[in-house]
Amino acid sequence: MSDKTLIIVESPTKARTLKRILGRKYEVKASNGHVRDLPKSRIGINIEKNFEPEYILVRGKGPVVRDLKQAAKKAKNILLASDPDREGEAIAWHLTNILSIPEDEPCRIRMYEITPRAVKEALTKPELIDMNKVNAQQARRLVDRLMGYNLSPLLWKKVKSGLSAGRVQSVALRLICEREAEIDAFVPEEYWVISALTKGENGEFLLRLIKKDGKNIRITNAIDAQTIYNELLSFPFVVSKFDVKEGKRNPLPPFKTSTLQQEAARRLGFSPQRTMRIAQSLYEGVDLPGQGSVGLITYMRTDSLRLAPESIAMARKFIEENYGKRFLPEKPHQYVSKERSQDAHEAIRPTDVRLVPDEISQHLTKDQKALYELIWKRFLASQMVPAIVARTNVEVQSGPYTLKQSGVTLIFEGWSKLWPLDLKEEMLPEATVGEKLTLLKLDKEQKFTKPPSRYTESGLVKVMEEKGIGRPSTYATIIQTLYDRYYVERDEAKKLFPTELGVTVSSFLVEHFPSLINVEFTAKMEDELDKVESGEMSWLSVVKGFWEHFESILKGVENTAKVEVPLETIDEECPKCGAQLVIKHGRYGKFIACSAFPECKYTRNFTNSLDINCPKCKEGEVVLLRSKKGKPFYGCSRYPQCNFVSWYKPTGDVCPKCGGPFVVKRKAIKCADCGFKKEDILDDVGAIGEK
Repeated sequence: MSDKTLIIVESPTKARTLKRILGRKYEVKASNGHVRDLPKSRIGINIEKNFEPEYILVRGKGPVVRDLKQAAKKAKNILLASDPDREGEAIAWHLTNILSIPEDEPCRIRMYEITPRAVKEALTKPELIDMNKVNAQQARRLVDRLMGYNLSPLLWKKVKSGLSAGRVQSVALRLICEREAEIDAFVPEEYWVISALTKGENGEFLLRLIKKDGKNIRITNAIDAQTIYNELLSFPFVVSKFDVKEGKRNPLPPFKTSTLQQEAARRLGFSPQRTMRIAQSLYEGVDLPGQGSVGLITYMRTDSLRLAPESIAMARKFIEENYGKRFLPEKPHQYVSKERSQDAHEAIRPTDVRLVPDEISQHLTKDQKALYELIWKRFLASQMVPAIVARTNVEVQSGPYTLKQSGVTLIFEGWSKLWPLDLKEEMLPEATVGEKLTLLKLDKEQKFTKPPSRYTESGLVKVMEEKGIGRPSTYATIIQTLYDRYYVERDEAKKLFPTELGVTVSSFLVEHFPSLINVEFTAKMEDELDKVESGEMSWLSVVKGFWEHFESILKGVENTAKVEVPLETIDEECPKCGAQLVIKHGRYGKFIACSAFPECKYTRNFTNSLDINCPKCKEGEVVLLRSKKGKPFYGCSRYPQCNFVSWYKPTGDVCPKCGGPFVVKRKAIKCADCGFKKEDILDDVGAIGEK
């Protein structure tokens, strides 16, 4: 036996970081995630024996487990340092079983950041495995297995083979389908906007009609709009009100998992899965000269807004030294998490604010730098003084009509020094009550109400969090599963819409399992799992209660009729037999097939043409394709004769400087080769792919 302590973590990257921090007295090994789980080939739960789970070694983990057992035999002590959440606790518990570590042995250490201080502090206080956390994770796993392994075969039988359903995934799909149904059922209503461009002594005002005789006005037809338009031309425009009110804009809280995913999507164009992958690498450690591997951020799966006192002190010192005392509030800002938050975690923050993004950028990938900078700025901004703004309102009377314009002026930037305020209203010139304005232009514009917008990935994350669906660690996986099953796709604006298959599956599940495939049940289940973690409920009562309800419904659905998935047709006949061609989904995405299958087995690749000539060969068309991992990109329809590809949508135009193709990149039109930028800025079209 050696005098070394064995520390086991999940990932090799995390292991390398800890080795550099701890030195030779410690042996650090990685389990590469879970080592035991329920079997994939069967349900693996003995329902008759109090829902006893059957845990087996994860396929392919034999060599890893043998290595861990050999290292454990030689070690003086064993410490389990998997991630500090329910899943990490479950991994640690499985390791105690495999390595025969006694239940009463304090072998669990939890590191919320991987820095020398935090790691060495964790080593001083090993604890027992938290069985409440393990039981909460086990209850979730068993409920999801019972539901998934019974619903999925039912879908194979009643809808189509190869489908899947899950407790949370199915509710997320329902939200997307219901939003699409709202959009389809929406009936636009006509309304008119009347605006007046006027000029005063100090500048121009673009006013909008809001009232008539002191009451709000809504113009719903062209006749009324024309009448009001004519009347306004006959009345003078006189300022009736002008006020300026100063106000504070308080800083936003530091990030938690959901808000990080939302902001990374909005500002960086990252998908939730991409965000979490990059955040994991920042948490586990990045090589910095003279420091070795350093964990740059705290643990990134959290719904807490709590900040450790030492991190607040560190932020306040940095703000005072780098921005001055006027940016430092008298007292630190404290942020309160909602009730269900696991407050043992902190919010997501940099482990050391002195590691300024620009100063370490050469040691980070482009994506790491972008996400780290987002986290770093948001954390520091959360501890700065409020921004001071002046909100200006001007009201103008024209006969019985009232017109208005509002504006905002930034007086003191405060926390917006680091985090943009996104002020959408312009600064207004001064005006005096009683001042007559000169009418420069009067406009009337017909408009129609718009349907609710489709969810973006970040929008879906936001609504899932608001409604209590899933947990921070599950959002990215849920969305990816919907893509993988071809239940959901994205349009060109990166908005989610259900496929015919997704609508059919969701309709079937909602019709037959309305009490389970809904927001209320899913949120209630999360509350019960939280109670298991706090020791207020037993895991068995949660699983048993779910199964009794689920089983009674399941038996009644067995005798229902099979549901047909509507085929998506194209306006083309099969060149072999003359039957209608349809779009189908396969392992690597869409393809075109004959509707007479299996009698006719004609197939070809699916190409979504943009009606743009290929900028490289000029003969083929630019088509939207997907990689084997489902990642969208653009290519030439003549591939492999022409190898043109682009992650960004080509416009069909060529660059006047170098002749390269213009593409849509982050709402701007740029040359893909030299970066030359057109002046045209797009409002609603973004890049389809992610680089």
